[in-house]
Amino acid sequence: MKIWTSEHIFSHPWDTVTQAVWRKYPNPHNPAVVGTDVVERRVENGVLHTHRLISSRWGLPSWAQKILGADRVCYGFEHSEVDPEQKVMTMRTRNLTFSNTVSMDERLVYVPDPADDEKTILRQETIITVKGVPLTSYMENYLLNSISKNSFKGRDAMEFVISKINREVEELMTTYKRSTTEIFSQTRRSIGEITESALRSVDDISFAAKKSVDGLSDVYKKSIDDISSAAKKGIDEIHCFTQPNEPMPRI
Repeated sequence: MKIWTSEHIFSHPWDTVTQAVWRKYPNPHNPAVVGTDVVERRVENGVLHTHRLISSRWGLPSWAQKILGADRVCYGFEHSEVDPEQKVMTMRTRNLTFSNTVSMDERLVYVPDPADDEKTILRQETIITVKGVPLTSYMENYLLNSISKNSFKGRDAMEFVISKINREVEELMTTYKRSTTEIFSQTRRSIGEITESALRSVDDISFAAKKSVDGLSDVYKKSIDDISSAAKKGIDEIHCFTQPNEPMPRI
């Protein structure tokens, strides 16, 4: 049995790194992994549990193929737990192919760096056990070296995905700013048009009101003149009616 351990610090926050884990494959920096399939996913007590089937190629040399069998697509079973409250992501993987002779149990833990929230610590441990075949110790050392080399490819693959995520965030922010600027510009333009329309409407209302007032004044003056004329005429008629034509007889 061989045990391999490693610790690596990503210069990125935990949220970004854990997003990159889900988008890690397929990846040109680590073409050994050819596929991932989600078998089950659920949330329990706020913790995300995911089971995935990992398809990969081990790239066994000819001598290893004679011991284990022909090199082909190999499968592994992965179980992960993500606790967003505690900010802990744990992944455990075990191989299914060649499991009768080779056992590889891998455990990865992603946690924020206690000294810097903008960084994330990856702790990795792999236990390798080979049994029932010749050259057991030699085979274990070979697999141990392969895992060590692949760990660098895995980190490069993570950095590749993280850079894509950061670019996407920047593009979204640029789009948001551009959209916000366009909305503000359109809003100012609309407010200007509404203000201009309102001022024009006020002028139209003022003109119509003035015109109406002037018309009412003319009608009012004409009505007063007509009333005055009628009143004068009535007074004159009453005066003529009451004025005597002959003097009263003397008694």
